[in-house]
Amino acid sequence: MSILIENLRHIYNPNSPFESLALDNVNLEIKSGELVGLIGHTGSGKSTLIQHLNGLLKPTSGKIFIDNIDITDSNISLVDIRKKVGVVFQYPEYQLFEETVYKDVAFGPSNLGLDEDEIKKRVIESIKLVGLDYEDIKDRSPFELSGGQKRRVAIAGVLAMKPKILVLDEPTAGLDPKGRDEILMQIKKLHEKQDLTIILSSHSMEDMAKVATKLIVMAEGKIEIEGHPKKVFMECDKLRNIGLDVPLVSQLIKKLREQGFDIREDIITIKEAKEEIIKYIRSKKI
Repeated sequence: MSILIENLRHIYNPNSPFESLALDNVNLEIKSGELVGLIGHTGSGKSTLIQHLNGLLKPTSGKIFIDNIDITDSNISLVDIRKKVGVVFQYPEYQLFEETVYKDVAFGPSNLGLDEDEIKKRVIESIKLVGLDYEDIKDRSPFELSGGQKRRVAIAGVLAMKPKILVLDEPTAGLDPKGRDEILMQIKKLHEKQDLTIILSSHSMEDMAKVATKLIVMAEGKIEIEGHPKKVFMECDKLRNIGLDVPLVSQLIKKLREQGFDIREDIITIKEAKEEIIKYIRSKKI
């Protein structure tokens, strides 16, 4: 399911002393099946953009098309749009409230008026999709789980609604390195196994290098850079000018090239760097 955004502007508190331009003429196309990394510091506009994708915020001007449907049209049912676009906000585990994991994941599908067999089927499938053991976890309280497990249960609750677009706002925030890697790998597996368009918001370049197929860099309500991660991370000076940085691996590769190492400059992961450096060393018989 695709997303097309045309000339999107959003102003908070218009015509008041607190007026603030959060989105400034944003134009963007996200194709069906892409895993997009949305990068920017706090205040860059990425969270405001996310809230427009399922109608939580209305644009000051501009249009948003979800699967060729203009969701800014006053005649469009936002309930139907929200069935297609699932949003997982930052720290989603704070929204867990039921006494068991099963009931929490089942809450959304239950509100769709589905029968019990279909609800159970969706709960089982969603829990498995986020890498948890259904039989082991279904009767446990969500509040006795680890931080990473809670995060995955919250994502399962959104997946149980069977959205075609999944939006995750800072899904690794507050997790330890192990929990962060687990969440990222589950998101990557979801993208590979399901027919989902995924938008992943983060300020971590390393996280985006691991999973994203496309990056969108935002600053001051505008899109500054857009493209494949390899292309974006080569824009070192531009990224630094807007207060961001490239992954440490990319910085290492740049330093090695400056020292005369004839290696590719579009390396963004540790695995790629290891393979390229070994290849260079062997070619030189160092």
